[in-house]
Amino acid sequence: MTKAMKIATAALLGVAVLSTSAVADINKGKKIYIKKLKAPCGFSGAKFATKHTQDEWEKIKGVGKFRDEIVKICPKAAKTAAKLKDKYINDLYDFSYEYASDSGNVPSC
Repeated sequence: MTKAMKIATAALLGVAVLSTSAVADINKGKKIYIKKLKAPCGFSGAKFATKHTQDEWEKIKGVGKFRDEIVKICPKAAKTAAKLKDKYINDLYDFSYEYASDSGNVPSC
């Protein structure tokens, strides 16, 4: 194998590995909700996610108001929501989108 082919293969493998870790995860979002938001909200992740349809969640995230929406739905979680890292917000969004009221999916939390 030529040196250029080895470098190209290594680069392709590196991009593949890095790109999968940068994607938000539904299961991580569920775990974050259970760990950080379930107690202050006082209700399950299923009830949280079904507050909006998938299109509504997408619009909220698109305008950058997802964190504000968490506080609107769960006023007691304001301090917790303010401290959430952006990567957690992306995971929570994926969780909310996946289990939105019009998705037909029901989480186990």
